[in-house]
Amino acid sequence: MAASSKTTSQRRVVIADDHPLFRTALSQAVTQALGAPELVTVGSVEELNKWLAASASQADLLLLDLNMPGARGYSSLVHARSVAASLPVIVVSAHEDASVAQASIEHGAAGFIPKSASLEVMAEAIETVLAGGTWVPAGTQDAEADKDDFTERLATLTPQQQRVLMMLTDGLLNKQIGYNLDIAEATVKAHVTAIFKKLGINNRTQAVLIASQLELEPPATPGK
Repeated sequence: MAASSKTTSQRRVVIADDHPLFRTALSQAVTQALGAPELVTVGSVEELNKWLAASASQADLLLLDLNMPGARGYSSLVHARSVAASLPVIVVSAHEDASVAQASIEHGAAGFIPKSASLEVMAEAIETVLAGGTWVPAGTQDAEADKDDFTERLATLTPQQQRVLMMLTDGLLNKQIGYNLDIAEATVKAHVTAIFKKLGINNRTQAVLIASQLELEPPATPGK
């Protein structure tokens, strides 16, 4: 994780991407848009979550790759939005499908940039989002549709409940979840009960079906 010193005129932008060359490209786009921003870089979901827990309130923008190590589809986006609701997020992805852009917006992103975009387009997206707007590629249909009921309910889960939900989808028992999260089995049961209530479901099978909507197919194009 790296960061430079900050002045009062600087924007702080977090780049969450595990590919060094693309981090460089994003850094160039941010600099082109903002002049002399403070850049923070992280290369995994674990690093991102640690940073969010400690410093999310100090950032102005998060550029997020959905395919970093530790990512599970849109789960890292949902987690970032739940931890830092006021932090605008632009998803930067190798996925070119308009449905991925739409889903990203529905899950709380303020923008979506394909990794094939030029530096000029990336800079335009960054400027638009920081000005309070939403940016998606030209031709994306209905990308600014209202969030559906599922997305709204999912956003009510705490970060710990989101972790428990993803472990439920992996078929882990309460005891195993407790061991992995270093919490008591009774605490896991309490989380599961809360998850079911918030999502309006009654069993683990329904939880797995709901969580599957967060999954993302690998991009068809090579690279990240």
